Amino acid sequence: MTPHNELRLLPWSSPDGKPCFLSTDDPAGRLSRLADEMEVHQLDSASALVDQGLEMISDDETERPALEGLTTALIKALQATLRVAASRGHRLEAAHLMPSESGDPLQRAMRRID
Repeated sequence: MTPHNELRLLPWSSPDGKPCFLSTDDPAGRLSRLADEMEVHQLDSASALVDQGLEMISDDETERPALEGLTTALIKALQATLRVAASRGHRLEAAHLMPSESGDPLQRAMRRID
């Protein structure tokens, strides 16, 4: 198993909304691959929402309820994207590829997710 400081933040939460972590010796294991696939899906969804949002705000006939729905979806997508960034940032730190600093934006994002 990986040491505690190398736990992977998973791209989903527990039923009570708490973050889920993975400890494994195999980064290509079944659960790791599932998490990778879900991260890709979350990032693709966020990208699609940005495209949709750009279309909606350029259309003068877009009504307020539609924009409110878009805003809610974009906030959820941004939360998922921050979780992916935090997870990937922590894995880079664990591999000693990125220095760990208390002012690191990924560290701040991780605290917001917890």
